[in-house]
Formats: sequence, C-alpha cells, structure tokens
Amino acid sequence: MQLITVSNGDTHLSTPNAALALQVLTELTGKPQITTEGAAAIPAVGEYWPGEGGVNGGLFPGGDKPYYLIVPTGSDAEVSHEWGGYGDELNGANSPWDGQANTADLVSADTSHPAAQFCTAFERDGHKDFYLMARREASFLEITVPEAFTQTYHWTSSQRSANYAYSMDFEDGWLDGTGKSLERLARPVRRKFI
Repeated sequence: MQLITVSNGDTHLSTPNAALALQVLTELTGKPQITTEGAAAIPAVGEYWPGEGGVNGGLFPGGDKPYYLIVPTGSDAEVSHEWGGYGDELNGANSPWDGQANTADLVSADTSHPAAQFCTAFERDGHKDFYLMARREASFLEITVPEAFTQTYHWTSSQRSANYAYSMDFEDGWLDGTGKSLERLARPVRRKFI
C-alpha cells in the first residue's frame, strides 16, 4: 500500500487516498506540499530501523505530536546504575511521558544522576540524542517490545519523590517506586518524528 503524506508546516496527514488528504489539508491550512512515502519505509515494531540507532519501539502518542521510540540493543545499551540524587526532589523530572525533558532536568541538576547521564552520553549510528525513558514511555515499550529488554527492572526518568523514582519491570510489567540509591538497568531511547 502506498501512503501519501500531505504537509503544511507541522500539520501532516498520511493516507492511501491522495485526493482526500489534499482536500482536507487544503481546507484547513491553505496550500499543502505533497510528498510520497512508501509504507515499507517504516520497519515493523521490534525490527531494526537502519541508520536510526535501534529497533522500532512503536508509534508513541507523545505530547504535542506522536513519535516513534527507537530502542538500541546490545550489551552496551543496558548498564546498571543508581538513579541518583537521593534525598533531592527536583522541580523538573516529573513528567510521566516526556523522558527527553526529564533527562535534561536530571543532567543539568547540581547532584549526580548516573542513569540519565549514561543515556545522554550514549551514541549509536551517529545519533547523540538518546535519553532515559519516562514512565509512560517505559510502559508503552513493555507492551510493544518487551523482548528488547533484559527481563528485570529498568529506571525511568520520572521522579516520584525526593527518595524515589519510577522503574519498570520488563519481566512482569510492574511500574514501581524504587529508592534512587538502588541500582537498576538504564536503557537509552530516542525519538523519530515522521
């Protein structure tokens, strides 16, 4: 099936019916530009996405705009770390879904946050925009690609309190508040917008 993507600024509509896409976006936004993308350009969930740094974790609803979560695989992509900052409740790092913003808050804090720092230092396929997933991103990935993770607890970037942050168990699907001083696996992810 061939998808037609009609775009105008940040507004995009993909459909196999080019006439419908053009009509809708023309009425909404003026003069759209038409580009054609093959549906096969996006690998199946769980398959490696060439040049993107990992496997396709699925289309996450996101905040303002949906994005694909890219999950790197291999032993270098999962390392045990403390969450860090035990006893400090940051003003940031509270988003349940925006791991990128949470991670930025963590690495800019006065205290050390080893799990987030590991994720921001990670590089794969030339990409350096990895971050520590938020709790809703982790819950989503536990549904879509649990086999891509070691079957144990992984940190999220979502803080619960001064002493706890959320971690996701990729064996049983539990989301739990875990002491920030404990070690759990940290796994970087990145976003791909289409």
